[in-house]
Amino acid sequence: MAATSPQFRPVAELISPPVDAFRSRPVSVTRKVARWYFGGVASTLAVCITHPLDTLKVYLQTQQGSSARLLPVATQIIRQQGFLALYSGISASLIRQLTHTTTRFGIYEALKPSDPTKPFPFHIKILTAGFSGACGGFVGAPADLVNVRMQNDVKLPEGMRRNYKHALDGLVRVVREEGFVRLWSGSSMVIVRSVFITIGQLSFYDQVKQFLLRMGCPDSAGTHLLGSSVAACSSTTITAPFDCIKTRMQNAEPGRYENLRQCIKETAKDGPLAFYKGFVPAFVRIGPQTVLMFLLYEQLRLNFGVTVRCSVECSP
Repeated sequence: MAATSPQFRPVAELISPPVDAFRSRPVSVTRKVARWYFGGVASTLAVCITHPLDTLKVYLQTQQGSSARLLPVATQIIRQQGFLALYSGISASLIRQLTHTTTRFGIYEALKPSDPTKPFPFHIKILTAGFSGACGGFVGAPADLVNVRMQNDVKLPEGMRRNYKHALDGLVRVVREEGFVRLWSGSSMVIVRSVFITIGQLSFYDQVKQFLLRMGCPDSAGTHLLGSSVAACSSTTITAPFDCIKTRMQNAEPGRYENLRQCIKETAKDGPLAFYKGFVPAFVRIGPQTVLMFLLYEQLRLNFGVTVRCSVECSP
């Protein structure tokens, strides 16, 4: 019987692992995603701290041809009317957050991928945020109108003040005295501003956070703080001119401005910087507001969010 020769395998085959060993393999992990109303809740909590700065911003923006400064104005209001005057219009501000911010966050969360590992390009983030902001601006315009008027009362003589008791009283009186449509006075600028501030906040925050997570940063408060700081800077810079025009149109007496163009032309008479009047208090308000909002939002997501299962590529 003939002896069989032994089968020899190449050395490279013996010392090299199979090709499949180097391929990434999907691993199932769980992630927390936010509920649709978390943005509105977080923003409402944050505005309780930042509302005095919003009051000062409105005061400065409605000064025609004035060069008032933040600290002197704050000191004057507190000295003449007390500290609580800085919280004028807080009820309208709360309603505005519950309508405007809840709507834009809710729509944005509904439209973006539920699986956080799926691709969500930056240009799609911008389009999604812009659409969400437009919807939120329309829904929140009536509360925004009353909010601006209640805040602006602190600078008017007593005989010229509207003296709304609270936000609901303001909404009812606007409808009764000026008509239902008046609730959307200046709404074009409200919607435009909402589009840009939502782009500046949500899309930029998501993009920065996504970049940091891919760089290996943990999903922690430090990452959220950095992302929200970038969002605060971008949103304030983008929306300052729109915010100024919006505030003037909402606070004007009926017939003061025939249209948006007239308001822009009259504002421009004070020079280009007139469109950035109130920029410092706007930045001081939007900065803390944005940072607090996203920090609270992320804590709500991590502790009370919906758990989803997703797949990530993991190298052996």
